[in-house]
Amino acid sequence: MELIRGIHNIRSKHKECVLTIGNFDGVHLGHSAILTRVKSLAKQYNAPAGIMIFEPQPREFFAPDVAPGRIGRLRDKVKLLEGQGIDYVLCMPFNPKLQQLNAKAFCQQILLDGLTVKHLVVGDDFRFGCDRQGDFDYLQGFGSQNGFDVENTPSVLNTLGERVSSTLVRSALENGDISAAQENMGHSVSLSGRVIHGQQLGRKLGFPTANVHLKGIKSALSGVYAVTLDVDGILHNGVANIGVRPTVQGKTPILEVHLFDFNGDLYDKYVQVTFCQFIRSERKMASLEALEKQIQCDKEEALRFFVQSVN
Repeated sequence: MELIRGIHNIRSKHKECVLTIGNFDGVHLGHSAILTRVKSLAKQYNAPAGIMIFEPQPREFFAPDVAPGRIGRLRDKVKLLEGQGIDYVLCMPFNPKLQQLNAKAFCQQILLDGLTVKHLVVGDDFRFGCDRQGDFDYLQGFGSQNGFDVENTPSVLNTLGERVSSTLVRSALENGDISAAQENMGHSVSLSGRVIHGQQLGRKLGFPTANVHLKGIKSALSGVYAVTLDVDGILHNGVANIGVRPTVQGKTPILEVHLFDFNGDLYDKYVQVTFCQFIRSERKMASLEALEKQIQCDKEEALRFFVQSVN
């Protein structure tokens, strides 16, 4: 699968495609249903299967302070999409130039001139263009006038009869329900990133941590979890905190992982952290001594989880 950054990098081999458009945050079962349809149509047309995503996501561009937290980073999303068997992901920079395109200009410049779309598949709630003025009906009308078909996909319902969506997955994560999030996604809940140097506070407290840089994204995950960390294909169990660290007046969200069975150097390593069990919400402790005691309790609870998961 190719990752293409920007419409200017589209080549002739990418055109006359079957395309879908969306944020694909979390790449859940609803997304998988859309991609299954895209792949089927691409085979039927003997055409490339493409996905268009945006970076940053539109709501992050318009209202970064109130935009929902991400289920995964861009790299996590691309890795999951690669596993879906799609030919390419077109990552469009969501900037003022793109934001100012109205529905007609977006269809003409991006879908028609840029990609020569043969068939477009979108979710049943898709909106686009300046002020979100474009919708499914507009796309169908434009497509019929310009030689491509447009179809939407019905909602995918989970076993509780709920519509599977990124919003539903985020809600599960905010409630600490990792199992529900996994069931709606069809895969584990993970974040990846590079291990960076921190303040060494964990080491001073007796709990050295691998600090995973989130590059400023707001995550839908927050609090303390039992986790596994994959480095170089080897899994290690641990306990992690993701948040701003209020006890030490932290400002920037960071993912800190304390491993139970690792003493090596992880600096600059690219790692994947999988969240297995929610332990507690992040909260400010009265002192560093209280924080040390709480981390010990968190570690013991995470250890119990891994023992129980084996038995």
